[in-house]
Amino acid sequence: MRKIAKELGNEGYIISNYSYPSLSIGIEEIADLHIPRAISKCGSAEKIHFVTHSLGGIVLRKYLSTTQLDRLGRVVMLGPPNQGSEIVDTLKSLPGVKLINGPAGLQLGTDENSVPRTLGPVTYPVGIIAGSYTLNPIFSHLLPNPDDGTVSVASTKVEGMTDHVVMPVTHTFMMRNEDVITQVKAFLKSGKFDSRD
Repeated sequence: MRKIAKELGNEGYIISNYSYPSLSIGIEEIADLHIPRAISKCGSAEKIHFVTHSLGGIVLRKYLSTTQLDRLGRVVMLGPPNQGSEIVDTLKSLPGVKLINGPAGLQLGTDENSVPRTLGPVTYPVGIIAGSYTLNPIFSHLLPNPDDGTVSVASTKVEGMTDHVVMPVTHTFMMRNEDVITQVKAFLKSGKFDSRD
């Protein structure tokens, strides 16, 4: 997320580029402990916007499902598994997967009890950027097409979202793509993505 952080900083935003220990704790604990710490780095900013990637979107949704943030601005989610990921369903029982994905990653399945599926609609301005290009044909085979190699386009959607765009980018590298960053800036500024006509 460094490239997006730098470009948004150049636009005048106060930046809190925050990492969290997803390999050692679950989504609920990340939300409860680490979102407030990230917010505290924003100082007295009038509005707090969020740009998340993948699991980060689910962590933020979990936090906002139980906490009212009066200064909440707009949210851009990059490749969020808002309906869960079929990859987690397939691989979660394999040896070693917990070490690679951590407890938080294992909570991203598609069953009705998975964290993403229990969060309900969003009630704040959310723009979602989904990827439709993959470098991982094995994982893509486990997903409904189109997909970004980790999350299907269909799974990125969530009830209540403000805008949604599909771009030819991969899950792992979408946050470094100049066109994606341009769309992030557009949504944070206006509440909608730039026209794709």
